[in-house]
Amino acid sequence: MSTTATIERPLISTEELLKNWQGHRNLTRKVIEVFPEKDLFNFSVGGMRPFAELCKEMITVSGGGLKQIVTGNIEAFEDAMPEIKEKADLLQAWDEASNQIDIYFPQISAAKFHEEINLFGAYKFPAIENIQYFIDNEIHHRAQGYVYLRALGIEPPFFWDRG
Repeated sequence: MSTTATIERPLISTEELLKNWQGHRNLTRKVIEVFPEKDLFNFSVGGMRPFAELCKEMITVSGGGLKQIVTGNIEAFEDAMPEIKEKADLLQAWDEASNQIDIYFPQISAAKFHEEINLFGAYKFPAIENIQYFIDNEIHHRAQGYVYLRALGIEPPFFWDRG
């Protein structure tokens, strides 16, 4: 009689989750790139914040939030928000946050993903739920950027082009 060993594999590995997240970040960067500078910082629709403000939030929650998960050094959200006035600086801050993700994400142990973290002193959830929020928040705000670009008569990047 022969027996077959089965190897349990998670539905998605941490490496696959990181690749997916960074794919979203690549696409959001493309959205930033196509924005005219003045509109990036000033244009809004329906009372929503300008896209640059949304991007600064995404930068803060992603890179800064992940750093807090790994180091345990909690900083208030307002204190972590970068002061950015130009498109080039926004793109640089975006890239720095993406690099922080690549540095800190692999440092999270399987157990740490399920530990409660009080991010920014205000959001007490397991680390994995915070990370899922970071990704969902980016997708949501990127969609606002798509609306802005369409309202400006600019064709946004294809939503599937995450490379």
